[in-house]
Amino acid sequence: MKDKKKRTISILLAYAGNYKALTFVGLALSAISMFCSIVPYVCIWLVVRDLIVAMPNFSKVQNVQTYGWIAFGFAMLGIVLYFIGLLCTHLVAFRTAENIRKIGMNHIMKAPLGYFDNNASGLIRGRLDSAANDTETLLAHNLADIIGTIVLFAGMVILMFVFDWRMGAACLLSAVISIVAMFSMMGGKNAKLMEEYQAAQDRMTKAGTEYVRGVPVVKIFQQTVYSFKTFKKAIEEYSNKAEYYQGEVCRVPQSINLTFTEGAFIFLVPLVIFLVPSTLHDGNFSNLVTNFVFYAVFSAIISTALAKIMFASSGIMLASTALSRIDLVMKAPTLEKCIHPKMPEDNSVIFKDVSFTYEGSRTPALSHISFRVEPGQTVALVGPSGGGKTTAASLIPRFWDVSEGVVEVGHVNVKEIDQHVLMDQVAFVFQNTKLFKTSILENVKIANPSASDDDVMHALKAARCKDIIDKLPNGVHTIIGSEGTYLSGGEQQRIALARAILKNAPIVVLDEATAFADPENEVLIQKALSVLCKDRTVIMIAHRLSTVVNADRIIVLEEGHIIEEGTHKELLDKNGLYHKMWIDYNQAVKWKITSGKEVA
Repeated sequence: MKDKKKRTISILLAYAGNYKALTFVGLALSAISMFCSIVPYVCIWLVVRDLIVAMPNFSKVQNVQTYGWIAFGFAMLGIVLYFIGLLCTHLVAFRTAENIRKIGMNHIMKAPLGYFDNNASGLIRGRLDSAANDTETLLAHNLADIIGTIVLFAGMVILMFVFDWRMGAACLLSAVISIVAMFSMMGGKNAKLMEEYQAAQDRMTKAGTEYVRGVPVVKIFQQTVYSFKTFKKAIEEYSNKAEYYQGEVCRVPQSINLTFTEGAFIFLVPLVIFLVPSTLHDGNFSNLVTNFVFYAVFSAIISTALAKIMFASSGIMLASTALSRIDLVMKAPTLEKCIHPKMPEDNSVIFKDVSFTYEGSRTPALSHISFRVEPGQTVALVGPSGGGKTTAASLIPRFWDVSEGVVEVGHVNVKEIDQHVLMDQVAFVFQNTKLFKTSILENVKIANPSASDDDVMHALKAARCKDIIDKLPNGVHTIIGSEGTYLSGGEQQRIALARAILKNAPIVVLDEATAFADPENEVLIQKALSVLCKDRTVIMIAHRLSTVVNADRIIVLEEGHIIEEGTHKELLDKNGLYHKMWIDYNQAVKWKITSGKEVA
């Protein structure tokens, strides 16, 4: 447990960078301030002692004012030093949280794009942003309180045994019982409960994000209760973990802890009663009274110190769990960076005996596939759902790295091409278009930030977006998603095509580019695609077989294997899977609904 605490603190301080030194300054000032906080208690006891000795002639007491000023001076000094110390530790805490976010974001920016398909944005944010917040309390407050409390305890132990070791031991006994109770809550197997609690919180965050995103679909199909089931289950799991820890684990130990923390002198009173007879006989009763007052006053410090220890210990547990969550982001797979990058020779795309298996899956998504796309050719990937079409396309720009084999662009292994160069070579149009909540202009310009506004307008016109721009209140400067400005699926797809046109990449990957378009938008999208694909190498994925008829070659994938390949006519003549798909497709497009009945 101790090693884990040291590891947690050392990892956090490593994130602090140049601000690490301020942590030690803050801790030192906190320690000094705690020492200063003991002095007023000593002064109070000295005043009480002098009053008891002088009783009933209080006029003989001469040093009360002096003790008062000393107590006031040290109290103010302690407050000032503690404030400066906390200022230092807060600067470190804020910089550490900032660095965690920056380093984390920098790391996931190097992760393959496929990583984000398996990790919800809400989950990544919860692991990185929220967990970074959880580390702030430890660095800003807990460490300073731990060091200060250690100094406080050391000073107390010395003072406790200066006047009467028996009373000192009686006061410290309650502290020992309190500490044992606290460690029973947070040590051993109970430490794992906090990790399970945080894991349940992660699952609840992910389920909540997915539920909110799916609200429109839920409303349409009136499945509110059913769709809420997963989210509700995550909430209940989180609630059960919290209730179990607070109720079953913490109830008894916390009751014991609070009892002995708040009643730190619980053993002191019986001891004094036991000692009264002997002190009366020896004539030391006045010393017993003054010592009792001293220990009664100082026992009040115990409750404060123990409360700080408990708060600080919980902060270490929280920070340790937060680091575990952050570590999940920091350990996200990254693309292997080539040491001696090569430039593609042309716009060809070649798959050589390529296999790929998704993490956690036993069945390969692709198994030993090989094909070649010459510069300027259009090759279509078709086949049943789950056949591996999108997976194959995603390996070209290294959304994932192959498990076996080689993917080449321009006769160069994609792993040997600088990632920025590779991304400049390929333009993508996906079925699920991602538009940012910013202007149309900025949404398109993101494909080529150095492009002029005229270049953007040219790309928008080429993508047949003029009708979209004309109907918007501020034209290309209209913010998407603001003041009721929303675009249909087909319109969003045309904006995405304008991006791809502006990028002007020599290789184009189309993944069901017309999937969500209505007939009117599909015609416009097809015209835009003709502009985008002209004189470029095109790899297109399509379920609408009418869009692949004129492809130079069609590759049929099923269960990760290439079943057939050839031109449209060649594949029809083979009378295989493609021929069957073609017949089924033509029957499907002829379907219509008449008088509530489907007819062909």
